[in-house]
Amino acid sequence: MEEPESLLVNRTDDVSDIVPSPIPSSKGPYKVFKRRWMVLLAVFFLNASNAIVWVCFAPIADVTGAYFKVDSDKVNWLSLVFLIVSVPTGFFSTWFLDTIGLRGGIILGSWINVIGAGVRTLSAFDFVPDSYKFTVAIAGQTIAAIAQPFAMASPAKVASLWFPEQQRMIATTVASMSNPFGILIGSALSPIIASSASKMPTMLIIWFIPCAVSTVISTFGVWSSKPPTPPSSSAAEESEPYFAGLKQIIRIKSFRVLLVVLGAGLGLFTMQITLMEQILCTRGYSDNFAGLCGALMIIVGLVTSTAISIYVDKTRNFEITAKICFAFAGVFGCGFVAASQFPNIPIIIGVIVSLFGGFGFAFYPICLELGVECTFPVAEATSTGLMMISGQLQSIIYIVLAQLVAVPLPFDQMKYQVCTLSNSADGGIAPQDFQYSLFGFAGIIVGTTILFLFAFHCEYKRLKMEREKQAIQ
Repeated sequence: MEEPESLLVNRTDDVSDIVPSPIPSSKGPYKVFKRRWMVLLAVFFLNASNAIVWVCFAPIADVTGAYFKVDSDKVNWLSLVFLIVSVPTGFFSTWFLDTIGLRGGIILGSWINVIGAGVRTLSAFDFVPDSYKFTVAIAGQTIAAIAQPFAMASPAKVASLWFPEQQRMIATTVASMSNPFGILIGSALSPIIASSASKMPTMLIIWFIPCAVSTVISTFGVWSSKPPTPPSSSAAEESEPYFAGLKQIIRIKSFRVLLVVLGAGLGLFTMQITLMEQILCTRGYSDNFAGLCGALMIIVGLVTSTAISIYVDKTRNFEITAKICFAFAGVFGCGFVAASQFPNIPIIIGVIVSLFGGFGFAFYPICLELGVECTFPVAEATSTGLMMISGQLQSIIYIVLAQLVAVPLPFDQMKYQVCTLSNSADGGIAPQDFQYSLFGFAGIIVGTTILFLFAFHCEYKRLKMEREKQAIQ
């Protein structure tokens, strides 16, 4: 049960880190609390653990198919189910976070996540017949997918409610980048842990642990939805009611552009992560290399997004920075489409995906802050949640289209492919040629880049309000 705010104010160990905001208040300085870091940590673990559950099968599609005795289309459903389920639940989660509160959303999301991870772990045990193992795994994935919108809609809200103006961008970056950090861990370590079908149970058990840790941190570490004293003047403002905010937000042109552009970026990234192993194995690249590509993309992205967020926190150059990042991400995204058609160029592919991740991941948290700026005073989870839903919808479309357009690998290229396991007893997946799918997606990259560069213009409504209040005071 959440403690009364008066009791929270009296915790001397919590308020010892209070510092005045640059913006004074008629009722005294705005304050920040040590406790903000625990809330940020809870969101970080929830996002990261949920991402691991989501992505861990993608870089080992052949091993997964062999263990569950299913084809590549069914293997892809272990990831695709997250995208489908999170669309309808996304509206509920954003309403819950904005109406019931951040604390309840974080705790509910973490419990749903650990239950889903626990259910799919049952498929690791012998008491589940082989014919039902895939059904149990997909059931667990479906439950965990319900938690994803709670995790992904929280970053901008945590930053706005708990952090002062000069820390909001870095807080949003840390919270939002926890999702790709989880993807990094899942993509890089899953091929190492589950190097063969017989080791799949070990992987399922190992990935249950971070979900359990997330639940403990959320349940016992998050005491309230917001601090007793707001950290900034915008945090002290009342947000629009949820349904009124929905009606208002959809009429804002700049936000509609963000819906399309960020949704496309998330969709293409999800498609790439989901199908990376299946795309590269046709050109002779191993599961470990596919995992390494995902890791390089995310590691470089984490570094650059952190550095750029510090720059944006100091300069407030949200729009121009976002446009530069998205343009370069588009260039290197098209570069990956071209390079993935050739065998024996691992260094070139590695450099391209690293630069794609570097610019693409830097764009993501800036976009979340831009969504809040151009829709203020609509609640933060509403704008973030709608952009996430757009990303999930486009992810579904791109992954399904990629598989529909893919054709069996031509006979003259079969000499390169390593999509089937060398151990015939393990089975494997039939190699597919994604060439035409990738060319189509290159066209989407070009189109959305042009749209964002020339059609997006943001009015910084939140910053404007804060400056006006500062001038008055």
